[in-house]
Amino acid sequence: MTQTSSQLSPPHEAMFLILPYLPLFELLSMSQVCKSFRDALKHDILPWLNIIVEKPINTRFSDEFLVKIMSKAKGRLNVVALKNCFKIRDEGLLQVIASNPFINKLYLQGCTSLTIEGVIGAVKLLTKPNHRLKNLAISGIYNVKIEDFQTLCHQMGINQMQMKQIKKNYYHMRHQLYVFKQESQPSIDVDICPKCGEIREVFDCPRDSCKKRMQQQQKQLLECRGCFLCVPRCEECGVCTKDEELGEAACVDILCLNCWLHLPKCNFCNKAYCNQHAYQQHVGSSLGFLCGECSFHATQSSH
Repeated sequence: MTQTSSQLSPPHEAMFLILPYLPLFELLSMSQVCKSFRDALKHDILPWLNIIVEKPINTRFSDEFLVKIMSKAKGRLNVVALKNCFKIRDEGLLQVIASNPFINKLYLQGCTSLTIEGVIGAVKLLTKPNHRLKNLAISGIYNVKIEDFQTLCHQMGINQMQMKQIKKNYYHMRHQLYVFKQESQPSIDVDICPKCGEIREVFDCPRDSCKKRMQQQQKQLLECRGCFLCVPRCEECGVCTKDEELGEAACVDILCLNCWLHLPKCNFCNKAYCNQHAYQQHVGSSLGFLCGECSFHATQSSH
């Protein structure tokens, strides 16, 4: 016998333990399942204290939707992570910041409609006395000048030399979002590239020989330290690949020979995909796969 909505029992208490760990997309989907789930999410503040916006909903996030979702935390937001939300503008971000002054982690990677002036305004609000912004990520935001970077460091109390010594940034780990990682010092994800002088993500080399050279020389202008445009790196392990023998990649990324040897290869041309682009493999009925180019030629020859 079907129960009416008035007879539905509330969700099991165990669900409230799970909600804070669910991605935002799943939280929004659950709110559409039934009235009891919608009411549970409406009255429980814990799931909304750490908002991480990423695929598949990042491209649909507008200022209006952002403000609506963030308001569910009732001014108690701790973490705001917006990954490639290119529709978000300064006005929407500042409105959220003004209503949630105690945000301690602010990630804005790839939010290309934001300006550096808007970011500086947001950081200023979050670094007032008794406020506690600890981590900031702005890679992908355009027209960041050295003066802007220095302003942000000053606002957050970041010692630039100390940050270089303590924090190591590796290319192959750049997609990982350390939202809940506890760091002892305030940090920002960009730096002044020692090669070109631009404000971008600057990567260190995980290769043991490079680490030893840094320990021996104690210099920041190491040959293999720089932004992704200045120092080519393996997509899989992040090592510098200058003067290195490379493996042939089926995608646009660089693969060192060691990583290439451990990756599956196209049955026809023997090129490998990095793990980030493995979805481009064309898997047939036989074992292995064809890369996109070989699959295209095979289809053309069959007609």
